[in-house]
Amino acid sequence: MNEASAEAPWRTGWYAGASRRDSPNFGARPPGSTVDLIVLHSISLPPGQFGGPEVLALFTNQLDWDAHPYFQAIRGLQVSAHFFINRSGNIWQLVSCDQRAWHAGQSQYRGRGNCNDFSIGIELEGLEGGRFEAPQYKALVQLCRAIRQHYPIAHIAGHEHIAPGRKQDPGAGFDWGLLRSRLGWSEVQFPIAPEPLSPT
Repeated sequence: MNEASAEAPWRTGWYAGASRRDSPNFGARPPGSTVDLIVLHSISLPPGQFGGPEVLALFTNQLDWDAHPYFQAIRGLQVSAHFFINRSGNIWQLVSCDQRAWHAGQSQYRGRGNCNDFSIGIELEGLEGGRFEAPQYKALVQLCRAIRQHYPIAHIAGHEHIAPGRKQDPGAGFDWGLLRSRLGWSEVQFPIAPEPLSPT
């Protein structure tokens, strides 16, 4: 693939392979920031329920806080991610990757704090610690490859790795070994020496 074709899927930080749904929850990256980290998360709203519009509604400040008792615990929360991948492998983009999404919170990775400043956040629809679907891994591999073609990605980690003790997602159900084998990236780019999960 030549440089021109590699760049074609991107326009001002927006990826052509994703459906666009703009979130107001973002800001400018600090001057001189190098975007070199991908952070993986998991989310479902209400927890353990999949396929509804609630996650995208949360990220776009349109969630009906009175629609479910759980939402009272997160009422008023303003968060976002750059991408969201649902259980069917559909990809939405909510924030330009050139901008700073609000996904990591208080965080540190490999000696650098404030991971929002230099990372791209990808939310996978799922329950923390639970398994993910084959179409999600396929979409995630496609997306990570596209991101790395456009940004100098050096590492990929989970929210649990950049905020240990505070966050546990995507959790034990995420197959880091599968992701690494499909991406073909070096082991040093991953947070741990990944081992495939036992088959179910």
